[in-house]
Amino acid sequence: MKLICYPVTTPLPSIRPAVTERDWMDQTSERHAYRCLPLSIANAAGWEILNPSSFSAVWDGGPGPDAVRIISEDGTDPIGISLFGAGVLTFHVTGLFETEKNIQMWVSGSPNRVKDAIQPLTGIVETEWSPYTFTMNWKFTRTGQRVRFEKDEPFCFVMPISLDMLEGVEPEFRAMEANPELKEGFFEWSKSRSSFNADLQDPSSEAAGQKWQKTYHHGAGPDGKKTEARHRTKVRLRNFSNPHEGDA
Repeated sequence: MKLICYPVTTPLPSIRPAVTERDWMDQTSERHAYRCLPLSIANAAGWEILNPSSFSAVWDGGPGPDAVRIISEDGTDPIGISLFGAGVLTFHVTGLFETEKNIQMWVSGSPNRVKDAIQPLTGIVETEWSPYTFTMNWKFTRTGQRVRFEKDEPFCFVMPISLDMLEGVEPEFRAMEANPELKEGFFEWSKSRSSFNADLQDPSSEAAGQKWQKTYHHGAGPDGKKTEARHRTKVRLRNFSNPHEGDA
């Protein structure tokens, strides 16, 4: 599947495959947050657009665009502006994205990247037909708090999605007895988890030595048998190529 970005300014927007690392995850004891594989996979499941220059912004609580004050930190014009009011900070994305037919774009902040006093807003853009760029918006959650965006800090995260696929989903509740194999696996796992957590309290136990159960991380069921489905411990996305790179 192709994902194309047509730059509308120079230099090119700085876009990278999203990274797994998060400052708050690094700071957890023994970096244990990275043991949560679903969290780590989500962190890297898209592309990040990076802020070209450092700046700060503060909202005084007013409803108009003038209520957000933006302060350059390196003498350049910040990419962030106040456009809509209501305590919203806006970034213009300087690229026009194109996706294939029936593929749209999820636009938000990077998953699990925490920022005090401001919250990324989320949108879905019909990039398969639209000749328009879009903005990335952040909503202040507290007044009078100066928020800083560092140079090369991600301000936008994009991920292709299919609304057709979502609309085709047929959700239903079903009794677990309808799937005896699944039920058996669930109860076996639940029992082993309770036993493992209890054993963690004993520093001399095997569980204490292991520190955490690794069956999901290894793509294995409670019986240790590996899944036949494709199991990932990392997401490896490609960089945007530039066919004109190196041209005179």
